[in-house]
Amino acid sequence: MSLNGMASVILAGAFLAGPTVAFGQSAAAQKPLAKMTCEEFVGFDDSFKPKLVYWGVAYGRDGKPESAGVNVAGIERIVPIVVESCKMAPRESFWERVKAEVKMLEKKL
Repeated sequence: MSLNGMASVILAGAFLAGPTVAFGQSAAAQKPLAKMTCEEFVGFDDSFKPKLVYWGVAYGRDGKPESAGVNVAGIERIVPIVVESCKMAPRESFWERVKAEVKMLEKKL
């Protein structure tokens, strides 16, 4: 199975329950991920942050898929950038920050 195929399977499994799943975090995590602030994102455990970024890249604000697959290597590169960006603007929308960082990364490539 190709890397993109595996990423799609992993992504599908991780989000099978939908984008509003509470991930065992604070009450703030009980709301839809599209409404999460950067401050809330930064509060998650570092091991879970890549999964949230995968979601931000693959799904639209309405929770519907926008992408058939996610480049795992690209996500791994962008997670630290999103974390730093969110620390500088904690009140900003996490979803909007992810989308903006992906666009900037695409322009560089």
